[in-house]
Amino acid sequence: MRKFLVVLDDSRECLNAMRFAAMRAAHTGGGVAILSVIPPDEFNHWIGVGAVMREEARERIHAHFEVFAKWMRDKQGVDPQLVIREGPPVDEIMAQVHEDGEIGVLVLGAGTDKKGPGPLVTQLTRNAGNLPIPITIVPGDLSKERLEAIT
Repeated sequence: MRKFLVVLDDSRECLNAMRFAAMRAAHTGGGVAILSVIPPDEFNHWIGVGAVMREEARERIHAHFEVFAKWMRDKQGVDPQLVIREGPPVDEIMAQVHEDGEIGVLVLGAGTDKKGPGPLVTQLTRNAGNLPIPITIVPGDLSKERLEAIT
C-alpha cells in the first residue's frame, strides 16, 4: 500500500498537510504515516533531566497525534501510523523515506508568512533530487473546501 508521509510539528501549516494527506489516502486507497521528529538539541541537559524531557516530548506528540488520528479515522476512514524519530529533522525525514519502501509521497505544509515557506520546505526542496519519491507542498492558507476540491 502506498503511504503519504506527513510531518507532525507545531506549525500552523501542518494542519493543511494532514488534511491533504488523509484526503488523498482516502481517495486513492492509500495510508498515512505521520512522522514527528524530536530535535537532539532539546535535550542537552543532565542525563536524568534530558530523559524526563524526552518522555514529556513523546507524550505531547502522542496527544497531538491522537487529535489528527481521530479526525482521519472518523472523517476519512484512514487509520494513520505514528513514527517518532530523534535527530535533525531533515535527516530524519530523509531516513524515514529511504527506510520505508511503502512511502510514495512526502506531504509538507508551506508557511504563509513573509519569511518563506518554512525551514522544512526550504531544506527538503533543496534535497528533492536525492529523494526516491515526489514532494507535495500544500499551501498553509488553503480552505478546507479548496482542499476537498483538489484531492
